[in-house]
Amino acid sequence: MNILDVSNFEIKETDGVFTFKNENTTIGFVRFNEIGEVEYIFVNPIFRKKGLATKLLELVKEKTGKEIILQEPISPLGLKLLKSLNRWK
Repeated sequence: MNILDVSNFEIKETDGVFTFKNENTTIGFVRFNEIGEVEYIFVNPIFRKKGLATKLLELVKEKTGKEIILQEPISPLGLKLLKSLNRWK
């Protein structure tokens, strides 16, 4: 996995959503609630396998001060991501 340098991305937070953007597109986002439950996480396919999902979850943990709770995935790709993020359970 190549680690992605997110310093060139804009990080926005609005109403329980962190979003990484560059000047051209949305790179990824995570929707969460105040108890640390992640309702949805998405990473643009071009930017996958570079640690971005982990960085998004770190932001949620920092913001909420809670352990991350991942909801059951709704797609095969979500299940694959969940398995790769076992340490967040």
